[in-house]
Amino acid sequence: MRASEESERPGPGEEYNPGPPTPPRQAATVILLRGGGEQLEVLLVRRTPQARFMGGVWVFPGGAVDAHEGGGDEAHRLAAIRELREEAAIALDDPDELVKFSRWITPAEVQIRFDTHFFLAVLPDGQEPRIDGEECVDLGWFTPRAALDAYRAGEIALVFPTIKHLEQLSDFSSVESLMEYARGREVQPVQPKVLLEGEVARIVLPGEPGY
Repeated sequence: MRASEESERPGPGEEYNPGPPTPPRQAATVILLRGGGEQLEVLLVRRTPQARFMGGVWVFPGGAVDAHEGGGDEAHRLAAIRELREEAAIALDDPDELVKFSRWITPAEVQIRFDTHFFLAVLPDGQEPRIDGEECVDLGWFTPRAALDAYRAGEIALVFPTIKHLEQLSDFSSVESLMEYARGREVQPVQPKVLLEGEVARIVLPGEPGY
């Protein structure tokens, strides 16, 4: 992953927490892909601006693991499939079709925290995403680079983990090359830190200066 930029600060729902760390809630996210061997596009959905957490932000479909879904890897896969269906109307039949891509833990210095498992999935033949108009109010297919360009132009709002995933995904030219890379690799958790420099909050990743 590329180094974080000093201008990147915590976004909506990532406000600084000066007290004891909040235990992170288990969550799962799906990076839905299309393009086959020709290109790579990812699905982003826009959360309603009325949402208390990350209102108006464009995200990969995802959400918290429910208690009835149990624990461990299976629970994250079931939650990922459920959230993809609820937020984008895409039905995946087999949890094993999901390819584990990353695991991000919200910094201890942030108020609302998640331990999120990110999965890759290919858009099933014959299906097209739809939003419910309530929790999610818009959607779009983007190349990773186009999404980052739209963010930097002020056209869409993104938060730090989405930005970093898009940066990593932009290194791949097709869905096939990304899936080949992701299959079989061991996923290590990433927990950024928030550094306060005066009144400015800066996010750093493991291995970067100041971590």
